[in-house]
Amino acid sequence: MSESVRVLFVCLGNICRSPSAEGVFRQLVNKQGMTDKVFIDSCGTADWHTGKSPDSRSIEAAGRRGIDLSDLKARQIQPNDLDTFDYVLVMDRSNLADVRDIWRQNGGTEPQLFLEFGRSDEVEVPDPYYGGDQGFEHVLDLIQEASEGLLDHIRGRLA
Repeated sequence: MSESVRVLFVCLGNICRSPSAEGVFRQLVNKQGMTDKVFIDSCGTADWHTGKSPDSRSIEAAGRRGIDLSDLKARQIQPNDLDTFDYVLVMDRSNLADVRDIWRQNGGTEPQLFLEFGRSDEVEVPDPYYGGDQGFEHVLDLIQEASEGLLDHIRGRLA
């Protein structure tokens, strides 16, 4: 078994969903004292926001839950990410199709939908970008639940 695990969260622009997932999961990992065993990052399939901070609404919603996203910067997924990360977790089917195209051409870790680790009937994390504040709260709820399932899965893998 591996002594550490690398997790990559992927959405479209890396300013709403995937940085929120990175922040929520990082907080869970920290609370469990597993920061030396789990490396976490996020990225987007598009390059529109490269180098930019997460959306201010994501930062605010996460902040209300005690999660700081202010130090994160958007980046675009690279083919070598599929070799570097043990989990490549995407937010929706469109992201999955985009990352699977990279995977088919380059191999590495097969991407999967992040909410497969949750208990919700929802299979995709909806993009809150064009909606109101409630959308950001819903995204965080889905991410929190799936993050707990993911951490349980990783604990089993590291045991």
